[in-house]
Amino acid sequence: MGRKILFITTDQMRYDALGCNGGQVARTPCIDRLAAEGINYRRAHNQSVVCMPARATIMTGQHVATHGVWMNGVALPEETPTIAHWLKRHGYHTALIGKAHFEPWLGAPEIYYENRMAREGSTGPHRGFDRMELANHFFEGHSHYTLFMQREHPEQMRGFYTMTTAAGQQNTAGGGATGAIQVWDNPVERGVYHTDWVADRTLAWLASLSDDADWFVWMSFPDPHHPWDPPASERHRVDWRALDLPRLYPGSAAAAAAWLADKPPHWRGYFDGSLWTNLESPRGFRPCDLTPDQVREIDAMNHIENELIDEACARVLAYLGARGWAADTDVIFTTDHGELQGDYGLLFKGPYHVDALMRLPLIWRPAPSAGIAPAEVHAPVGHVDLAQTFCRIAGIAEPDGVEGKALPVSEDEARAQRRERVLTEWDSEHRSVSLHLRTICRDGFVCTAYERSSLYDGSEGELYDLAADPDQRDNLWDDPARRGLRGELVADLYDHLPPRRTPRLARGAPV
Repeated sequence: MGRKILFITTDQMRYDALGCNGGQVARTPCIDRLAAEGINYRRAHNQSVVCMPARATIMTGQHVATHGVWMNGVALPEETPTIAHWLKRHGYHTALIGKAHFEPWLGAPEIYYENRMAREGSTGPHRGFDRMELANHFFEGHSHYTLFMQREHPEQMRGFYTMTTAAGQQNTAGGGATGAIQVWDNPVERGVYHTDWVADRTLAWLASLSDDADWFVWMSFPDPHHPWDPPASERHRVDWRALDLPRLYPGSAAAAAAWLADKPPHWRGYFDGSLWTNLESPRGFRPCDLTPDQVREIDAMNHIENELIDEACARVLAYLGARGWAADTDVIFTTDHGELQGDYGLLFKGPYHVDALMRLPLIWRPAPSAGIAPAEVHAPVGHVDLAQTFCRIAGIAEPDGVEGKALPVSEDEARAQRRERVLTEWDSEHRSVSLHLRTICRDGFVCTAYERSSLYDGSEGELYDLAADPDQRDNLWDDPARRGLRGELVADLYDHLPPRRTPRLARGAPV
């Protein structure tokens, strides 16, 4: 009997959402305790700031260029070897409960298995998981959670936010007290909301296993991704009227425009609605129209959803203790990407490689039986390191094709591993608008090279000194005094970026 692995992810959670990472509003005692007892990675980055490429990296241990899921709507090919396949091959029982998003939600069910499996009465096996039960943050019509609600609580489904319009676009309707976009008063009972459903189904799968089983379960919460419609019964947790505005919220449209003057033009185009570059924000939404009170209410809903996630995690960890598994279970907690959540006057996500979207909460609480001391690690790490970390926990060799390193458990180990850089990529094409960004974080600098696209000629970019400017407001790309540094970082970026997969994978649906 070996060590067991509980892998917990959220969707679209900021690094600073948690108390252990400086959060001042949401109460997250369970996750904070994991950080206190384990390793908290202070400079963890994703390899893409959107769902499908980021999740493909977690599954494969590869950079985006290698696995080829270059934007949302591009499916990870079913024949791709995954870390779940590898663990299963080495005797682990495997499950994924909650959000998968390895295939496009809006893709045809006859093409994409994840969009028909629930209706076929299937729970796998799929992609190396013995069991897969899917949930989403809206009712797309085909997940296991959707069918559960249709069967058991059809009357409560009407209270959720309607995520897509009849034309298939993201909804821009607002609600709540301020009319904020995608905020909604949801009368659903707490116990059947998807956060608790994911925890319930995780517990049910764990209960099906024998005491001596080795297992890996990915418990994947859809929240706090928009729409922001947690159970109305929980709105009392955070009073939006009492919240301070986010530290990086400029306070007014004029101040935001001034802040964005130093950014490349697509930042400003998103803010004022003159340029729509990606599907990660609703078409027609203009961040310049957000009011301070709307930002407060959106933030409050995020905090509420994060508290519910923390409580769901606590339930699962309590079960592990009662089952006698706690001492031999490693817990890893992270998210796929962040949320702008008012920073720079913006909302949602997109081609913006700054901490709001790129910096991750990443916590590893090793099994107490392993005897690994708590620590903080400031060296750069990423999602690309998770596959090898699972192998390290399991005590098995690494599969071929992985591109990271097992996460270090101390600063000394990080130095021994020569942890110097972490890379993040962005590619998008929407009609005639394309964007291609490549980012390196190294030596306390974040450097993003803009490759040739419909908007840029390949000479533009962003460069931030995190020591002097942790808020990433002062773009040093065109600073003559930093030209040598910029050149060195860009050269290092391309020296370590893998070659792009060819032929390029097809995009099968919008998202």
